[in-house]
Amino acid sequence: MGDHGESATLSAGLSGVLTEFGHRLLARVYYADTDFSGVVYHARYLEFFERGRSDYLRLTGVHHTELADGKHGEKIVWVVRRMEIDFRGSAVIDDILTIDTRTEEISGARILMAQQLKRGDEVLVEARVQAAIIGENGRPRRFPKEWVKAFMPKAAS
Repeated sequence: MGDHGESATLSAGLSGVLTEFGHRLLARVYYADTDFSGVVYHARYLEFFERGRSDYLRLTGVHHTELADGKHGEKIVWVVRRMEIDFRGSAVIDDILTIDTRTEEISGARILMAQQLKRGDEVLVEARVQAAIIGENGRPRRFPKEWVKAFMPKAAS
């Protein structure tokens, strides 16, 4: 039996790792991720990307539950405003996928993130995601200055 990437998965940890470009997360493809043809169902890639963005936030100290509970003053939440996706290849059951997330730009209430989902060195799916933070009233809230340093890639410093 092959390794299927177990040793690499264990070294990355449950929430992935912060990198000089942003964040890296490893994920395994399970049967539930596939469609009748045995490949990953297209909508599941959105879930893999969401895990990457959520764990990136978590490792930089921004926790969804704390934001929603109003720990930082006002109850705020993240919303996806726009997403562009390019499907280049397909993943299949038992593949170990690498989800790379990096911040391209922060302005006002918005953050633009670029994401890649790879199997080994092969890029399977790429996405650009524009997210925003909104308050309880549904209105955009300015991106906190203390978060900018945490989300901007070290290479751009």
